[in-house]
Amino acid sequence: MKQTKIKIYKKLPMCAIDIRKTVFVDEQGFDYDIDQTDAIASHIVMFDGERAIAACRVFKLQEPDIYMMGRLAVLREYRGQGLGSDVLSAAEELAHSLGGSYLCLHAQCQARGFYAACGYSEYGEIEYEQDTPHIWMAKKLN
Repeated sequence: MKQTKIKIYKKLPMCAIDIRKTVFVDEQGFDYDIDQTDAIASHIVMFDGERAIAACRVFKLQEPDIYMMGRLAVLREYRGQGLGSDVLSAAEELAHSLGGSYLCLHAQCQARGFYAACGYSEYGEIEYEQDTPHIWMAKKLN
């Protein structure tokens, strides 16, 4: 793998749409996942050379110091290399730089071990999004 780099966008870039479509729609069978939150979110994209390989979005919640990360996706051939945690770290840094004290997320239950290993704690009840169980998780940012 080439040297990876991360870029932050104020508007949803086509490369992030492509990653999300590949992972969430084509692989996991979710409906098209672009929504109104994309217009208010910052979008983080990781590149391997010129190829976009991972993405997520970060946005502020109503509470003054709480941000949310969502739509974290890594292309299949790049999984298992720690890149998801690198993108998540970039999301944490961005939220903290914007005044966030906490970053929360609504994890697919099958991914909660990954988030727990990154320092996130579960809260609330399991909820279903498009027939897939999700759990709320949060982390205090330093």
